[in-house]
Amino acid sequence: MISVVLALSFLAGEGVDQSAPPILKFLDGRRPISEQAKTPPVEWTADQNVAWQTPIEGLAWSSPLVIGKRVFLTTCVNTGKDREPQKGLYLNDLDARKYLPIKDVHRWKVLCLDLVTGTIVWEKIAHEAVPPKPHHLKNTLASETPCSDGKHIYACFGNIGLYCYSLDGELVWKHMFAPRETKLGWGTSQSPIIYQGIIYQCLDNEEDSRLWAFDANTGKVLWDIKREEPTNYSTPFIWKTPNRTELIVSGINWCQSYDTGGKPLWKIKGRSILAIPTPFEHDGLLYVTSGHVAWGENPIYCIKPGAAGDISPAEKGPLPTALEWHQATGGPYHPTPIIVDDILYILLDRGFMSAYNAKTGEPIYVKKRIPNGRAFTSSPWTYAGRIFAVNEDGVTYVFETGPKFKIERTNPLKEEDMCMATPVVVGDRLLIRTSASLYCIQSKPKKS
Repeated sequence: MISVVLALSFLAGEGVDQSAPPILKFLDGRRPISEQAKTPPVEWTADQNVAWQTPIEGLAWSSPLVIGKRVFLTTCVNTGKDREPQKGLYLNDLDARKYLPIKDVHRWKVLCLDLVTGTIVWEKIAHEAVPPKPHHLKNTLASETPCSDGKHIYACFGNIGLYCYSLDGELVWKHMFAPRETKLGWGTSQSPIIYQGIIYQCLDNEEDSRLWAFDANTGKVLWDIKREEPTNYSTPFIWKTPNRTELIVSGINWCQSYDTGGKPLWKIKGRSILAIPTPFEHDGLLYVTSGHVAWGENPIYCIKPGAAGDISPAEKGPLPTALEWHQATGGPYHPTPIIVDDILYILLDRGFMSAYNAKTGEPIYVKKRIPNGRAFTSSPWTYAGRIFAVNEDGVTYVFETGPKFKIERTNPLKEEDMCMATPVVVGDRLLIRTSASLYCIQSKPKKS
């Protein structure tokens, strides 16, 4: 799931098939965490508790995907020279279209690494060409996180295509996308998800926004529908309720719910100029957020199952019956929130943390400053009774859970380790992707 500090969130990925056997469970609706009891360490540096570090060629903000003892990544390699991404809120150089025409050939790749050693097992070139569209300085051409059903890997490159590979790297099928204009040439980042043998892929843009359903085995288009949404960066989410299964897609104009056949069920106003965080479920309720650091209303919605029609709250008066609660402001720009012990934690890009009662929406604390936090793009994660959040400088902040805002420690990587991809927890390992490497963090005995 990363993001552009003005526009994008490229950190969303669904991990494995949400209908598959429980090899992995979903901690907050997006990030998989192993069923094993052991957890990764809570303390590390670039030299401490690092099982391996593997350089990754190219530029990409997609998150790693783990199936068994293999790690899968996407990347895009420029045969020329990439513009260096900048950290923090980037308000300069907003129109990426001024860099057209692009002249250098790029190679879109899918890689497989050994989880234990970090060795690259195989890599495949999915596509090789001059990019048809540009991207924002803080986006990449490989920002979508792949998904899997445990048998195949499904990798999307937004203005190129959707590719299905076997776990051994054999191309099974592909579906090419017509390149579309995105806002100011910022590029794409909506990741594919899989549910009961169907791949759902959304590509919102300025020309022809679409939501597709593909047969996971053959790549056949089962249906596709047009969406009245501009460029968007939120990955869809499957919400299983007691009476139905819903496909939730957050957008700038509306957060929209569909049934698994693409029929609209309900919608709620977006109220922000960008929709980046992924919707997620907790204890039977759906949480939808969006925001921006400078513009928009930045709402937080908590939605009950069974909604229908327009469930947007009015400025005054009682809440619609479909809403459990609603905060008009406070939503995050890039990071997807996380819930631990019925506390909703909101990580804000410019170095703040807020906490709300997940059941009632009552604020517990609001906009507590994270010292030297600067810029956060990737989403927080949790294990061992703590919350972790890595900023763009590659420094992970470790927070105590509970009603008091308290930072336990910080875990720095190397100074050059820019980080905008959301890390992945698998058993006693933590995988952190930076601009140059993939780290495997694992407890190691301390030297005497």
